[in-house]
Amino acid sequence: MTYDADKLVTVYIKMRDAKTKIMREAEEKAAEIQTQMDTVEQCLLEICKATGQDGGKTTHGSFTRSVKTRYETTNWPKMYDFIKANDVPQLLEQRIHQTNMKQFLQENPDLLPEGINVNSRYAVTVRRASK
Repeated sequence: MTYDADKLVTVYIKMRDAKTKIMREAEEKAAEIQTQMDTVEQCLLEICKATGQDGGKTTHGSFTRSVKTRYETTNWPKMYDFIKANDVPQLLEQRIHQTNMKQFLQENPDLLPEGINVNSRYAVTVRRASK
């Protein structure tokens, strides 16, 4: 089977542009709906505050007020020191920074951590021609 690379690139770019447009429109619509949902959530929180309750039931469903807490740091070097000093690596999420691991393995090809999986595959990058 023979393929025409020029036609394939043209089709690919048109499809990518269409996908981008659809995703942008969907994101805009989702953002509008999220804004409306945030407003309704604030109203439900006001009901909880006014009634002194942590939720309620309606004929269409129920709502519950809860406290959501997030922890962040503004000083990563001190956070790393704290984690080491208290032997609490579980305070970090378990994922590998892809770019840093790639660079580390390039610089240290003989140091492969036990249990690491490396998955590589070919990929094609399509760029629009310069005008």
